[in-house]
Amino acid sequence: MDGSLLEQGTTLMLVGMGTVFVFLTMLVVAVTGMARFAALFKKEPDVDTGIQPDEVAAITAAITKHRSS
Repeated sequence: MDGSLLEQGTTLMLVGMGTVFVFLTMLVVAVTGMARFAALFKKEPDVDTGIQPDEVAAITAAITKHRSS
């Protein structure tokens, strides 16, 4: 053994933390790239912005019934 046990532990810790840092950096870059690529094909859904009066009446009746029981 060339170095002391403390030096070997420190070296192992730094190599391990460096490996994890590099992997997580690559993961963030890959996920960001995939998100940008997927955004190219994203279609905006047709959204009905208004609530119909019969829906409001049904919700109101359901809430009233729930509170009364």
